[in-house]
Amino acid sequence: MPEQKKLRSHDWFGKTDKMGFIYRSWMRNQGLPDHAFDGRPIIGICNTWSEFTPCNAHFRELAEYVKRGVYEAGGFPFEFPIMSLGETLLKPTAMLFRNLASMDAEESIRGNPMDGVILLCGCDKTTPSTMMGAASVDLPTLVISGGPMLNGKYRGEEIGSGTAVWQLSENLRAGKITQEEFFYAESCQSRSRGHCMTMGTASTMACMVESLGMGMPQNAAIPAVDSRRRTLSHMAGRRIVEMVHEDLKMSKVLTREAFENAIVTNAAIGGSTNAIIHLLAIAGRLGVELNLDDFDRLGHNIPLLVNLMPSGKFLMEDFYYAGGLPAVLKELKEHLHWDAMTVNGKTIGENSEAAPCYNEEVITSTDKAFKERSGIAVIKGNLAENGAVIKPSAATPALMKHRGRAVVFETIEDYHARIDDPELDIDETCVMVLKQVGPKGYPGMPEVGNLGLPKKVLEKGIEDMVRISDGRMSGTAYGTVVLHVSPESAVGGTLALVQDGDIIELDVEARKLHLDVSDEELDERRKQWEATNLGYGRGYAQLYIDHVQQADLGADFDFLRGGSGSEVPRDSH
Repeated sequence: MPEQKKLRSHDWFGKTDKMGFIYRSWMRNQGLPDHAFDGRPIIGICNTWSEFTPCNAHFRELAEYVKRGVYEAGGFPFEFPIMSLGETLLKPTAMLFRNLASMDAEESIRGNPMDGVILLCGCDKTTPSTMMGAASVDLPTLVISGGPMLNGKYRGEEIGSGTAVWQLSENLRAGKITQEEFFYAESCQSRSRGHCMTMGTASTMACMVESLGMGMPQNAAIPAVDSRRRTLSHMAGRRIVEMVHEDLKMSKVLTREAFENAIVTNAAIGGSTNAIIHLLAIAGRLGVELNLDDFDRLGHNIPLLVNLMPSGKFLMEDFYYAGGLPAVLKELKEHLHWDAMTVNGKTIGENSEAAPCYNEEVITSTDKAFKERSGIAVIKGNLAENGAVIKPSAATPALMKHRGRAVVFETIEDYHARIDDPELDIDETCVMVLKQVGPKGYPGMPEVGNLGLPKKVLEKGIEDMVRISDGRMSGTAYGTVVLHVSPESAVGGTLALVQDGDIIELDVEARKLHLDVSDEELDERRKQWEATNLGYGRGYAQLYIDHVQQADLGADFDFLRGGSGSEVPRDSH
């Protein structure tokens, strides 16, 4: 073990003057013994527990297992809360508050006497927000995901969280199921603690944690209720103390090579498009050069190796039993930086070299892939000068090259008001366009891009149409959906100028998204365009509108890129 430098917490608890008295004395009211302040590593446990965040509602229990490991390794743990972002309840969208929660994490970590930190996260935005905040401080950091729910069971079939919602709600609108059947599915889908068990954003980000090297092997897939999730938490508690002694900071793990590994992995698992925005934001905090084109260049030709909803048919519980992410990484060896360091002190290669696969129907080999190419495609054109994204593995192949008439919805309210109007001039050949759902425009860039189809189209048995917006979609969703259009409509991007009847051409193979309107006509429309007054004027939402960057930059705040480090030179009294 390398010689240990002075611990950061010594600047609080190691002082012998008035400030040392203050820092130690008030902590003693919790019954702490003298040896809590004898120079052993202080470990912060950043807990995103909340009963309003059902995916994370078991984290108080997980924290106790982390503490056991910390104590065993000679450290002293302190648990602290930050804002928790529940994807299913938080209005208007959890993404609006990702940057706020990252600021909460950053300042809580920097301002308190900790030498290393464990991030407990699970629900979609809790993973990137805590990682963004921790990256800006750059202490030894280890991430523990909460784990997926058990498979959903509905009338003899398995259903996946989120994915089943889109399927069942469309079936309800089309008259294929009754309201009672729809209600019954609620408890069938969510029958244990944990986050979504499809390869939605929560599972994707758990896989990103592991492929980035920020989590222990098998972090991504162990079900939340499996006792091995508690064991992993215990061992992570031991490991974070060792990381403090080794001075293995976050920046030593999250290198450019680590992000490239994550991009490749996201393609192979059929991961969420949301990972793009989050990885870009995390990289921006560390000063790692990463851009939207990297996702296309590195990921698009990667085969789909994991047969999970929404791109396939299995769920995360099956994924774990089949071998979990290490089995996928082993198959991807020739595409990965095999020597990238991870938090357990070993390389990605050392962690994955001997990983077994127990079910090739769930995790396949590269030469027997479920789909030849599955990575996110980045498309550009006069409708998205800075880029837009589409998830080919969840799209309809016949629609990947399509030319159709635009049917425009100016806001999400406009969409809800008109989508099932029998008089709406739309059919399955049209292109649905939704405006004002980007970072600034909503604000917060909600997961509404996978617009439900018009009822009269559904009744014809049609299940997919081309849809375009500056918003996002849930990682559990599917369809030929173009997302993250940048610049967004709220700042005057070309998307704002689209009118009913315009012809739009999508050609994913050619990476093209084109509005068939002359430059002269677009110039005239631009002169007439006026920005919408979003009606805030104060508070966090206004701060967000004023400072959020566009989707192609990760939708972080302009003033949060980079980091401030861990030093706090001034005392509090």
